[in-house]
Amino acid sequence: MKSFFIQIKKVFEKKVIKIEKRVRFVASALVLGAVLFLSTFFLFEKALIFIAVFIMLGYFVTYFSILEGIEKIEWLTLFIMPIILTVSFYLFYFLFPIRWLTRLPLIIFYLISIYAVLLSANIFNVGVEKSLQLYRAAFSINFFLQTIVIFLFSNALFSFRFNFFINVVIVFLLVLLLAFQLIWSVKLDLVIGRKTVIHALFIALALAEITLVGSFVPVKSTIFALFLASSYYSLTGFVYNYLDQRLFKETLREFISVWIVVVFITLLALRW
Repeated sequence: MKSFFIQIKKVFEKKVIKIEKRVRFVASALVLGAVLFLSTFFLFEKALIFIAVFIMLGYFVTYFSILEGIEKIEWLTLFIMPIILTVSFYLFYFLFPIRWLTRLPLIIFYLISIYAVLLSANIFNVGVEKSLQLYRAAFSINFFLQTIVIFLFSNALFSFRFNFFINVVIVFLLVLLLAFQLIWSVKLDLVIGRKTVIHALFIALALAEITLVGSFVPVKSTIFALFLASSYYSLTGFVYNYLDQRLFKETLREFISVWIVVVFITLLALRW
């Protein structure tokens, strides 16, 4: 049975590899965008079905897009962002009135985002030199979109008014996956080291604790989601610059100033 699937995989790869990568990226983005567009016509009661579809389809189209040279831990790290990004956009859509005015801009923004994520994943897979501008652009795009994902996903999560324990667990798992992928992308090692896991756990625990405290603070879910996203941006910014040996005073000032501004906005939005 195993040899049968290996044979199918080889035949599939042999046919797909003939297609230019750019074409594969566009096709994958359009397929995911079409399914996301279709999902907006169904009520939220079908959410679990569509989330399962997005997970399976997201994994397949990412494999279809990248295909060549996926090894070891890359079977996880390269697939995290396409799947979580898609699920985040899907959940976030239901916070808006169901109309064409909100549906079309969301799909367009998603198509641009998923295409950028697939391009970044491909660059990480190829393993270009870190000194190249191409890698820096891919890393920056990936980091920026991770921050967007934290905002979209947590905004949707908090709007459901779940028990604080559920919020903490979901945020912990979400941040753990994203932080793990981001820290991995600093070195792009095929074997995960102990430091990568420890730093990812540290960031996930920190964001989970912030979520726990925020669950008892009278603030709008949108504002708190913004605060959580800025906290992730600042904390992971410290960590990856430290690991990359680029933690200078200017870098510290940038991340701290962003966090302070959002803290100030959050304090003003408190409803005592």
